[in-house]
Amino acid sequence: MGFNLKGKSFLTLLDFTPNEIRYLLDIAKQVKNEKRARTKTKRFEGLSLAIVFEKRSTRTRTSFETAFGEEGGYPVFLSSDDIHLGVKEDLEDTARVLGRMFDAIAFRGFKDETVNGLAKWSGIPVYNGLTDNYHPTQILADFMTIEEVFGSLTGKKLVFMGDARNNVANSLLIGSAKMGLHFVACGPEKLWPKNELIKKCHDIVEEYRTGAKIEITDDIGEAVKGADAIYTDVWVSMGEQVQKKERLDLLQPYQVNKELMSKTKRNDTIFLHCLPAVKGQEVTREIIEGPRSYVFDEAENRKHTIKAIMIATLV
Repeated sequence: MGFNLKGKSFLTLLDFTPNEIRYLLDIAKQVKNEKRARTKTKRFEGLSLAIVFEKRSTRTRTSFETAFGEEGGYPVFLSSDDIHLGVKEDLEDTARVLGRMFDAIAFRGFKDETVNGLAKWSGIPVYNGLTDNYHPTQILADFMTIEEVFGSLTGKKLVFMGDARNNVANSLLIGSAKMGLHFVACGPEKLWPKNELIKKCHDIVEEYRTGAKIEITDDIGEAVKGADAIYTDVWVSMGEQVQKKERLDLLQPYQVNKELMSKTKRNDTIFLHCLPAVKGQEVTREIIEGPRSYVFDEAENRKHTIKAIMIATLV
């Protein structure tokens, strides 16, 4: 069954029902198959996409640019150095101009208020490619990868190790609640998700009866036992360099290494990472380069899931 998402922005997974997320994942599978079969499609012919980035990126930028271009659309990259985004011009003015020039906007930056403002004032679909609190396009790629390996999402145990209140962990928490996973956020209590978000995700489980299970803990052994997937992210994000030494000391016990992976008591547990990775910090080179690492499948799936989001909201 299709869903009418045309004209809708993709800002956070909180805005989408489990069935709508399922719909996006199904489109992603279709376009990945088309890509593998070298099927030529021009769904975005005559359309243009503004790619507005405050932060540097490899996967997000290339995913948006190639996904839009392959479908016959015209992507235009605009960094903070290229336009007046809240500097010398009000955000709402920039948004209204972009809304008249383009058919959609992809944003990657800092404040949620910025991407929300672009969506409010532009009048066109806006896609959140990362903000301080959310990274929803990443989570679709993660879920697509888990399904490719294990066949389904429901009941799969996904453990996030480390900085459990960052944008990726927040979005995995929301996505897991919506799609029925057993999600464990494991890290020092100081870096746990906000209680407000945890409560909201418990409410989601009840509202949609997804059967998801949510755990927040600092007990590494209990957290990873029986895990289908172990996930981690960098310990010091862009803009957090001041806290680097404190953060490294705090998170060292949560490094994903051979010993930690062995605590799952399984030999088919996979490793995931949104990348870029600092090998030797949050994960050892042995694990990220090992046979159970799916980080590059995951990276490729960013493209297919982003293309799916744009197809669902533009075509």
